[in-house]
Amino acid sequence: MPVYGFVIFAAGWLAWMIPFFIVRRRRVTAAAKDRRARWGIVLQALAYAVLWMNRWTERDPGAIRFAAAAVFFSIGGLLSWTSVLALGRQWRIDAGLNPDHELVRHGAYRIVRHPIYASMLAMFLGTASVVALPTLIPVALILFIAGTEIRIRIEDRLLAGRFGAEFTAWRKQVSAYLPGIR
Repeated sequence: MPVYGFVIFAAGWLAWMIPFFIVRRRRVTAAAKDRRARWGIVLQALAYAVLWMNRWTERDPGAIRFAAAAVFFSIGGLLSWTSVLALGRQWRIDAGLNPDHELVRHGAYRIVRHPIYASMLAMFLGTASVVALPTLIPVALILFIAGTEIRIRIEDRLLAGRFGAEFTAWRKQVSAYLPGIR
């Protein structure tokens, strides 16, 4: 892999990760939490592992795949920053709601209900563009989407339980993580 490939890859992932570390999360016990969502994280991690199952450092994916990766990484980074900043102290790894949780509908949340998962999908596609063998991408994508759907359904249930009709109306108007796909 050429040096510029490593730079694109590292810069993309670094830009995506930074907001998760700069937003100060409160160490608050969740008022509602569903640990089953961790199965979604496991499937998403397996999906990434499948992408890496090859000798990717020994080949050059080509300029077109690096250009695609740069686009996906840019989208992922933008969504990561805007969604984490919009959530602020409500952001958490586990599917849960803080006692004072608010329904965030501004920023990237005007476009999709789960922009962090949209950013993760963009990062997945960017990573796949650079390191994955084309034959492994469909398998990894199925695992990734299954994990994402588990997490979204659990989080939507938590939000519906807390915000009721307000969340239901928003859910009817805004797609989960891909604009236009409900």
